[in-house]
Amino acid sequence: MTLHLQTEEKQPLSREEILQPHRTLENSKVRTEDLDAWYGNNQVLKKLNIEVREHSVTAIIGPSGCGKSTLIRCLNRMHELVPRARTSGRVMLDGSDIYAKGIDPVTIRRRVGMVFQKPNPFPTMSVYDNVAAGLRLNGERNHSVLDRAVQQSLELAFLWDEVKGDLDKSGASLSGGQQQRLCIARALAVQPEVILMDEPCSALDPTATAKIEELIASIKGNYTVMIVTHNMQQAARVSDFTAFLYLGQLIEYGETTSLFENPVEELTERYLTGKFG
Repeated sequence: MTLHLQTEEKQPLSREEILQPHRTLENSKVRTEDLDAWYGNNQVLKKLNIEVREHSVTAIIGPSGCGKSTLIRCLNRMHELVPRARTSGRVMLDGSDIYAKGIDPVTIRRRVGMVFQKPNPFPTMSVYDNVAAGLRLNGERNHSVLDRAVQQSLELAFLWDEVKGDLDKSGASLSGGQQQRLCIARALAVQPEVILMDEPCSALDPTATAKIEELIASIKGNYTVMIVTHNMQQAARVSDFTAFLYLGQLIEYGETTSLFENPVEELTERYLTGKFG
C-alpha cells in the first residue's frame, strides 16, 4: 500500500534565520561555526558562520582579498597546506567537524573536491590517465571499472564527445576550456560529495564559460557546489544562494534572486551596483 502524505509548503528563510550562528538548516551539507583563518599574523576570515544546502549551488562573491578563496580552502583542509596558515572554529560536513582530532585530511579532500582558477591537468599524463589518477591513487586497478568511470566523468563534464577518440593524447594538448572541464572530470571521478570551484572561468572565453556553467547546472542534483567568482552575472546565472564577503566577514547571505534584487545591507547594494569593488 502506498501512503500519500500531504506536506506544508515551505516558506523561504529570512536573512536572520540563514545568518543565525550555529543554526542547522534542513538538508545542510556544510556548515562553518565561528570560522577564523590566518596567514601568519594576518587574519583573513573573522567569525564566519555559513550554512550550505545539499544539492545546491552557492556563489561566493566579494572584492579581491576579502577571503573568498581562503574560505573554500578551509572547507577541505587545503588552507593548512600553506606555511604558517591556521584556522579556529569548526567546519562541519554532514554534522561532523572535519578538523576534529583523528580526522584524516586526505579523506576529507576525497569527499570535498577542488577545481582551481587555472586549469592544471597533469602535463605528462594522457586525457584518460588524468581522469583515472585519483581512482588509481585510491587503489582502483580494475580496467573495466576505470574505463567506465573515465567515460562517465568525461560525459558529466560535457567533454566525452570531444575527446573520446583522443584519450591517449596529453591532457595539456587540449584547449583551455577543455582542460578546465578535464580537471572537473578528474574531480568528479572519485565521486566527491562537494565540489569547490575557485574562479573556474576567469581564464576562459565566453563559449568555454557557457559550457562550464551548463556543467554546474547539470551536476547540482548529485553534488553540492560552491563557486568563487568575481563575475556577478555568472553568480546570478548559476547559483541558488549567494554569500557576499567583505574584509573577511560575511556581510549578507541568502537566495541569489533576493540578494541581487533586494539586498538587505547597504554595503551589499553598493558592491552589486559597482560603487566599489
